[in-house]
Amino acid sequence: MNRRDFLWQYGGGLGGIALAALLGDDGLLAHTPSLARRANAPAKRVVQLFMSGAASQCDTFDYKPALIRRNGQAFDPGGRVELFQSNPGHVMQSPWRWRQHGQCGKWISDLLPHIASCVDDIAFIPSMVSRSNVHGPATFMQNTGFVLPGFPSMGAWITYGLGSMTDNLPAFVVIPDSRGYAPNGPANWSSAFLPASNQGTTIRPSDRNPIFDLFPGPNTYITPDSERDGLRLLQEMNRRHAETRPGDTRLEGRIQTYELAARLQLSAPEVLDISGETRETQRLYGLDQPITAEFGRHCLIARRLLERGVRFVQVWSGADNGFPRRNWDSHEHLERDHYDMGTSMDRPTAALLQDLKRRGLLDDTIVMWTTEFGRMPCSQGSLGRDHNPFTFTTWLAGGGVKGGVTYGSSDEWSFRAAEHSTYCYDVHATILHLLGIDHTRLIFRHNGIDRRLTDVHGHVIDEIVA
Repeated sequence: MNRRDFLWQYGGGLGGIALAALLGDDGLLAHTPSLARRANAPAKRVVQLFMSGAASQCDTFDYKPALIRRNGQAFDPGGRVELFQSNPGHVMQSPWRWRQHGQCGKWISDLLPHIASCVDDIAFIPSMVSRSNVHGPATFMQNTGFVLPGFPSMGAWITYGLGSMTDNLPAFVVIPDSRGYAPNGPANWSSAFLPASNQGTTIRPSDRNPIFDLFPGPNTYITPDSERDGLRLLQEMNRRHAETRPGDTRLEGRIQTYELAARLQLSAPEVLDISGETRETQRLYGLDQPITAEFGRHCLIARRLLERGVRFVQVWSGADNGFPRRNWDSHEHLERDHYDMGTSMDRPTAALLQDLKRRGLLDDTIVMWTTEFGRMPCSQGSLGRDHNPFTFTTWLAGGGVKGGVTYGSSDEWSFRAAEHSTYCYDVHATILHLLGIDHTRLIFRHNGIDRRLTDVHGHVIDEIVA
């Protein structure tokens, strides 16, 4: 009898013993590749907050006095200005004031007062650059390292390299915006050519049915005994089918999915039930205010997933394009649209940082805030901003990240990266490093090519490593 058969037949009473047997020296479950995790790595898990639609760096984290001094003047940074769907308008200052915060004195827009209170825990990278100014390819790039589809996401790579820390929840969980998917949809968290079991599992906490098809609908014919017998028969049929098709990870992934689903029927309701959280905690995340309630709930559930052993959680702010805007793509009226998006995200994001910190989880959890590209310092029409792939801001906190620092800079306009141009490859390499992985060694051979998250690029940003 193999391990899976044993756990299936006797797991109810011996699950704890089986789990203990699978644990390594550092308390982490065994993983697929023979990849050694650096013993003194500070981080074990990651939560990524993705601002879909392109959050404006010059209205959030990238303070530029020149935009205030030259507001309303012609925008002339020298040379050709490439825009996505407009001609350069006038220089447009942010509609929000800027103030210095923390011991580090970081300038933050008044749009984000709660994140501003956390600046001494954050490493800002205002010199990010994208290879595309189109939402779909740029979103792929930040998630997978490539502008083309068909490549694994960072969450898939990390769970492939390090495995799971729990037997009862997925290693990689995605919480999308309730209004819909971002460009590319689930392809943003695909495992692509990695084993199918490494793809993200979608949870919709705001939905009546947060995990699709986890429980059967109302019926009179499914009993606990019949469900158990049916799952056992299904497992046996899948195994026989898999034995005739060696090397097809989709079949193994399906078997693992059914087994995980059985365990999720017990674990998912508990992790999604926030009624036991204190009123103070729920207020901290903004659950008492309509504008912050949804993203706050998603961030709170992200914390609950992380503390229960989920390796990688991705939380999305913003959906596909619609009118009024449902994302950060503020072509028409930046003050109106960014106010809604920024206010809904600010308080919950700061709460996540503060809550992780007070629980002692921030020390070994990396928090990553990013977007697919930035926005132009000049106006589109009179009130909006067009796409800007030449500079934008990403920030990291926790998990071995040095707080209160800024790496790189944009030019005086916040138009182009000026110092330490940084690509997603460098951020990904740094996150892997903090997790104890050499990004040049996390490799999967596919179609005769040694593939990796950082492609043939990337370097660890030592300046932001504590």
